[in-house]
Amino acid sequence: MRVAVFFTPPPEHPLTREAAHWLGRDAFSGDEFPSQDTKEMAAAEIASLTAEPRRYGFHATLKPPFRLAEGCRLADADETLHAVVDSSAPVGLGRLAVNELGPFFALTPVGQNREVDGLAAEIVRRFDRLRAPLTADEIARRRPERLSARQRDNLRNWGYPFVFDDFRFHMTLTGPVPKARRAAMRRILESRFTPLLDLPIVVDALALFVEPAPPGDFIVRRRAAMRRSREPMTTT
Repeated sequence: MRVAVFFTPPPEHPLTREAAHWLGRDAFSGDEFPSQDTKEMAAAEIASLTAEPRRYGFHATLKPPFRLAEGCRLADADETLHAVVDSSAPVGLGRLAVNELGPFFALTPVGQNREVDGLAAEIVRRFDRLRAPLTADEIARRRPERLSARQRDNLRNWGYPFVFDDFRFHMTLTGPVPKARRAAMRRILESRFTPLLDLPIVVDALALFVEPAPPGDFIVRRRAAMRRSREPMTTT
């Protein structure tokens, strides 16, 4: 079993529903949806290019998937989740846009958001006590020879290379897309998602996702709302 802390809007949010149909699976309900032909790509190609993120469901990673350390239980992850949301205030994302992150596509905030970066860093630290050390095979799968020195340190110390200064908030929409097909993929994604991107998205809850039997599908175990009110700004 692996667990992860992700952000996802609530299941009824239009962006969640559209993303579930695009990816082919709803991580809340487990419902599956067949890909549809478009004028740019056949359904089979879309299904292939979304196969990797389909397993995870629509989300932004805050604490990457990890195995529980010896002696830790899912109940400990539940308790840590509630401790974090009790002490955290919602963070507005601003407007999202379709972007390329290397070979894959994702929704990312327009501009840097230091508040969400800080929230992600706090979550990484708070949950790390529950994480089992990486095995040699798990380290090798991250291709450490392709990482920077800082990313290798992150992998060794925190179990994942892209945390802290290497973190970038993103909500994944595809797996790797061949370079020759990226322009077509961008047109499809912008057509589907741009009408929804003016809707306000606020990180106002954290979700505990569980992968019962790796490698398999992740499901939402619980989504817990943040409880701390944002402090009002003061002027001098």
